[in-house]
Amino acid sequence: MFLQLKKTDIGYKTPLIKGVETSLKLGEVCLLIGNNGVGKTTLIKSILNQIPVLDGEIFLNRKNIKILSSKEIAEQVAIVFSKSQVPANYTLKDLISLGKYIHYPYYFELNDSDRQEVDEIIRSLNLSHYKDFQLQKLSDGNLQKAFIGRALAQNSPFIILDEPTTHLDEENKIIILKLLRNLAKKQNKLILFSSHDWRLAKEFSDKIWLVNDGKLDAGITEEILLKHHEILSPRLFQVNENFIPPQIFA
Repeated sequence: MFLQLKKTDIGYKTPLIKGVETSLKLGEVCLLIGNNGVGKTTLIKSILNQIPVLDGEIFLNRKNIKILSSKEIAEQVAIVFSKSQVPANYTLKDLISLGKYIHYPYYFELNDSDRQEVDEIIRSLNLSHYKDFQLQKLSDGNLQKAFIGRALAQNSPFIILDEPTTHLDEENKIIILKLLRNLAKKQNKLILFSSHDWRLAKEFSDKIWLVNDGKLDAGITEEILLKHHEILSPRLFQVNENFIPPQIFA
């Protein structure tokens, strides 16, 4: 298993989530869901060792995160936050190139191999036409794809995304979610992402982590949906009760 949480308590002075016992492996897509304020983002930051766990242990690639440096964690995990700051005067290609920074000590200049890899990432995301566009001129969907491209440039086996489809229209949500699933299945990446739009996102997920009442219940998507009838309520996560999910073949 690439990610393991063992009897882990997550929170600040007092736990938001207690006794987390779960794991994920490369090639899986896991959807993290729960109401606002239950600790989803805190859990993500704990996996990154940005917030120390209150109890228990977290392992990345069989190593305790407590002994890993920030650089070592970045080599294992790339992160895309929902409120990523857009650098001023950067082009799309500049942003994706930033993913290479973890491989260099301070100031860096891309070598030929780096440039070829960045160009390939841009092509794979269907962004070649926009590579020299200023970030402020990109659509929300293309900007989100650019931030995912930066994460890909890190060459980390594990990608965490905090609300990657927020503010996107339905078409772009599906594009992003298909992209995440392809990364898992074709490049053997581990994908963990949070979303309020779970009715759509679940169609692309192998597993669900449900945070509720201070606990995390983890399992195969179908099992979690059958076990927790309450999440089928349209009132939970404020979703549209008339939404009909697409048929996904991947």
